[in-house]
Amino acid sequence: QALDLWKQLLGENHPDVATSLNNLAGLYKDQGRYSEAEPLYQQALKLRKQLLGENHPHVAASLNNLALLYDNQGRYSEAEPLYQQALDLWKQLLGENHPDVATSLNNLAGLYKDQGRYSEAEPLYQQALEIAVQQLGENHPNTQTISRNLSRLLDQS
Repeated sequence: QALDLWKQLLGENHPDVATSLNNLAGLYKDQGRYSEAEPLYQQALKLRKQLLGENHPHVAASLNNLALLYDNQGRYSEAEPLYQQALDLWKQLLGENHPDVATSLNNLAGLYKDQGRYSEAEPLYQQALEIAVQQLGENHPNTQTISRNLSRLLDQS
């Protein structure tokens, strides 16, 4: 309903419509309704690129969200290039040591871990952890998550 209201008030081509599409897709993803989430994430990404340009933080977020959806479904070959694009864009826009870069590194490392590509995952987790500790502190929830992910990887390999 909120999405329909935004479309009526703002028109189909407005950044807030893209945000609503993204948020609804996230809700569907969290409920396991992947086939409903995918076209919404794709629409949000397309709209954000169209309205904001290719090099915008919201575009990086949309790339990451679509990658997460594919990753959750085991569609690794589709997720990996999207994760990489999001990571590259975050680095370009925010710098190498931004918390969003750490999150993106963590996500890509998780994909590698899930595929058994441990030697590729480990340096990404370590880099993500270094950034998170430096920027967020050791006790931040994101830092703790990355630390746990690295520990689990080291236990498996």
